[in-house]
Amino acid sequence: MLTIRPAKLEDLNGITQIYNEAVQKTVATFDTEPKTIEEQKGWFENHGPKHPILVAESDGVISGWASLSKWSDRLAYADTGEISLYVKEEFRSRGIGRKLLEAVVAEGERVGLHTIIARIAGGNRVSIHLHESLGFEHIGIMREVGRKFGKLLDVYLMQKVFPPKTPGG
Repeated sequence: MLTIRPAKLEDLNGITQIYNEAVQKTVATFDTEPKTIEEQKGWFENHGPKHPILVAESDGVISGWASLSKWSDRLAYADTGEISLYVKEEFRSRGIGRKLLEAVVAEGERVGLHTIIARIAGGNRVSIHLHESLGFEHIGIMREVGRKFGKLLDVYLMQKVFPPKTPGG
């Protein structure tokens, strides 16, 4: 059984394991060194109601997570969030990523974000397609901005803009 819910501090070990798996095996993150629980605790504490972290729990195991982080510390960007989405390797291709993405996007709209930015490494067709299917649009490509596993990598920028809220709606 799959449950999507807000992350708790007790989930941090599972979140960190999934993130470190991505660091070591994928280009989903441009971090090249695994994170410690202490480093991740600081990251966790920098999130709050407007920048949620959600986890996917599959039969008691954290199988994935998604978050919305500040796009920038500059106040003019306060209504913009950046999305992160990771699914544990053995749980991929089961629809967990889609459910997490749907949930975190809905949460972003609910908490009043105006737009969400995604940065996706070139070649990650699954993630690009997933974001497209939920209304993210391509807004640009940053060419050869990262190096991982001995290769220069492009980053695709995608964006979802929420419609303006109508009075009373």
